[in-house]
Amino acid sequence: MNNSANVSIRIDMQLKKQAEELFLDLGLNMTSAVTMFLRQAVRSQGIPFEISRVPNAETIEAMREAESIARDPNVKGYSNLDELFKALKS
Repeated sequence: MNNSANVSIRIDMQLKKQAEELFLDLGLNMTSAVTMFLRQAVRSQGIPFEISRVPNAETIEAMREAESIARDPNVKGYSNLDELFKALKS
């Protein structure tokens, strides 16, 4: 009895090609590589590699701007959405 299931995913064509080339070089096919990833994820009960959020330059600039606005005593703040909407309507 075959105890396998099909999984269908959409990925960028170039990424797929690069991954297939890498896996072929490692002696694997896409199915084997994905199965290895899934087994390791289940074994570790998480993503089997570190994932970090590294902001790009635009995000860093937006964060700096937000911090600057938050510290500016001349900028009006609101404690709830009702106050904000009321100010926007006036």
